[in-house]
Amino acid sequence: MYWKYAVRRVFYAFLMFAVIVFIFSALFNSVADRVLRSQIQETVNGESRARARVMQNRDPNEFLVWKEQRKAELYRLYHLDEPLMSRIFWRTIDTVTFRLGQSTIIRSSAGSQSVMTIVTERIPRTLLLFGTVSLIDLILGIILGMRKARKAGGLMDKATSVGTMVVYGMPAWWLGMLLIMFFAFTIPLFPSGAMHSTPPPEGIGYTLDLMYHMILPVMTLVVLGFWGIAYIARNIVLGTLQEDFIMSARARGISERRVLFGHTLRAAAPPIVTMAVLGLLGSLFGAIIYEGIFSWPGMGSLYWQSVQQNDIPVLMGNLSMTTGIYIAGLAFLDLIYGFLDPRVKVGGKA
Repeated sequence: MYWKYAVRRVFYAFLMFAVIVFIFSALFNSVADRVLRSQIQETVNGESRARARVMQNRDPNEFLVWKEQRKAELYRLYHLDEPLMSRIFWRTIDTVTFRLGQSTIIRSSAGSQSVMTIVTERIPRTLLLFGTVSLIDLILGIILGMRKARKAGGLMDKATSVGTMVVYGMPAWWLGMLLIMFFAFTIPLFPSGAMHSTPPPEGIGYTLDLMYHMILPVMTLVVLGFWGIAYIARNIVLGTLQEDFIMSARARGISERRVLFGHTLRAAAPPIVTMAVLGLLGSLFGAIIYEGIFSWPGMGSLYWQSVQQNDIPVLMGNLSMTTGIYIAGLAFLDLIYGFLDPRVKVGGKA
């Protein structure tokens, strides 16, 4: 039954996520403990100042006893008084349930210290940039790949294949710097970076200004990206065109356009969609150098910022959120595979 397969696949995805988060928690445990103890000390010191005014006429030893009791209470609350494995276990539980705590240095645009707020503020920005690039790459790659497959070995096929080899290995950051020098300084058509002008406009101008700032980073990645998709799509479609059901469709007098887009493309859809979705999911982690070049405030720049400033709660939250979304995307791909290609059967008996 398909629903049994779906439940099992979701369970395995959650189990994999929990195991990976457990590994993260073990790797960062000592640093996270140190950060948490520092935060508790700051909390106790802040409460002590308020408490000292109330207890100024009482015995000083009573104040010291209260201070130590308050610290011990917070240690028990955050499981810092427990053994190593127990601390790692509870930190894994907190991360899996997205109780990510407070940052030590980094703030959200609204000034919040909540790690959840900081990370969820950056995810849409990275999705907007790399999601737009993935969509354009997919459309251009499929169109070019279909044309290459129809006339395999022709002039366009050979020329674009050479172009793919030249462009595909080119570093995105290097091309980005060249385009910034040309289009932002030599011929100042586009801004060199950031998401908005300063100050950002309001209303429809806000959206138009965002699109204007996206042109250069999107153009850089599209120039590099769609060639590879076109080459892979060409090989997949070329193999599918040799299948018996395609020969049968042509023998029934179905138009070549309908054969390509109605039969061939649907049969070739799973690997193409898989490639596109994996590229999009991989981009959720951000591109540290690329986002730095264009001053794009996404997940990649957040990784670099959290490492540079040693903000472990933000780093852990960033890793756990992107890992969770990536694993969920893989599970989603498995679940829709049977709908993309009717030849694929899942959840049935062996």
